[in-house]
Amino acid sequence: MKLLVTGANGQLGWHLSRSLLPLGEVIALDRAQYDLTRPELLPALIRSINPDVIVNAAGYTAVDKAEDQEALATAVNGTAVGILAEAARSAGALLVHYSTDYVFDGGKDAPYAEDDAPHPINAYGRSKLAGEIVVQQVAGDYIILRTSWVYAARGNNFVRTILRLAGERDSIPIVADQQGAPTWARHIADATAGIVRQASGERSASRFSSGVFHLAAAGATTWLGFAEAILEIAAREALLPAERRPQLIPITTEAYGRPAARPKNSCFSVDRIKRRFGIALPDWQQGLAQCLNEIKSQKQD
Repeated sequence: MKLLVTGANGQLGWHLSRSLLPLGEVIALDRAQYDLTRPELLPALIRSINPDVIVNAAGYTAVDKAEDQEALATAVNGTAVGILAEAARSAGALLVHYSTDYVFDGGKDAPYAEDDAPHPINAYGRSKLAGEIVVQQVAGDYIILRTSWVYAARGNNFVRTILRLAGERDSIPIVADQQGAPTWARHIADATAGIVRQASGERSASRFSSGVFHLAAAGATTWLGFAEAILEIAAREALLPAERRPQLIPITTEAYGRPAARPKNSCFSVDRIKRRFGIALPDWQQGLAQCLNEIKSQKQD
């Protein structure tokens, strides 16, 4: 099996390049090799590689900048994804595409299910929803995986930001009125490998059906609870000096004052992916502990 991974230098793409290796030949492309701002080049690129599976972890991810760059965000997360989906269909390849909790407005009082109507409240969410829609309209073989609050030991993410700020400040304001499930990128990548393995078998047996699935860690917390857990584990693992335990100050989303609105509720129902693929990610605290252990190992190398 030949697997193409896009966004290879991103926090998820890096893990995918490793998690998918047991399945076959992995061709991992970074932005220099796979530029979504030049989608006209994608069909020829896909034809030259002729993959069996395309795992698309590339995209425009600057949530706040997207408020001023919505056309660019939509071109990358929507238009280019549609061209990729058409190229995948022409190649007879399975397309695995990642989306986000930001396709919802966060107003629901319970976890979001896949069949809940999307209603994004920011430009980034609208651009990601455009990608979902076009993948489904192209109607090749696809799996859309919506994820939430993704972090890793590398890249720009909440975990690394909190560790950095803890070394610089005596107090850190943290949003306390948004809820979700922090999800480690490696767990997403490992789950993706399992999904691809099963889906490839289903395709060979002519019994595959495309679909949208929610993939997130078990449990839920707020950004404040997430930050508290980061500092607690970091202190235990000696990732921070003993005297560097900043005070976390709870604030509201409104007080945070970022350009892009954020959903208050980003919790997912993950029953569908468990029924279809037998996948259930560990509790978010377990993934966080493993990620921080990875960061500790990097510092020791």
